[in-house]
Amino acid sequence: MTINVGDTVFSSTVGICRIAALALLGSALLAAGGCASSNNGNTTPVATAEGPKDTGSYPNLNIPPQVAAKQLTPEETKAKLAQLKGDQQAQLGKSGGTGASNPAALNSLAKSHGDDTLKQIETKCDPALDPTCN
Repeated sequence: MTINVGDTVFSSTVGICRIAALALLGSALLAAGGCASSNNGNTTPVATAEGPKDTGSYPNLNIPPQVAAKQLTPEETKAKLAQLKGDQQAQLGKSGGTGASNPAALNSLAKSHGDDTLKQIETKCDPALDPTCN
């Protein structure tokens, strides 16, 4: 059925003329619509050959940036580092000296830490969670 309907619509002379008229009308409308509107207000200006200009906006890469604060002198840097090292030694003294400076102690702690933690967890029991717990 569909083949016969399509055959009669598109193969007759009247059908071809209808299609041609619709195509002509559609192309005329598209051509007229394309010429009817113009937008000249949002055009981008073309660069001139004058070179860079100072527009006053950030950043101007031709001007060196201002420093935020006065830089430390080498003597001040050494004094600050000595003060930090002294604070570090004081903290290590308070903690018993088991800081990152003793890798053997850290390695033995790492080997036994997991087992000790599991033993502590397994020995504790909560009657609210396990009624058979003593």
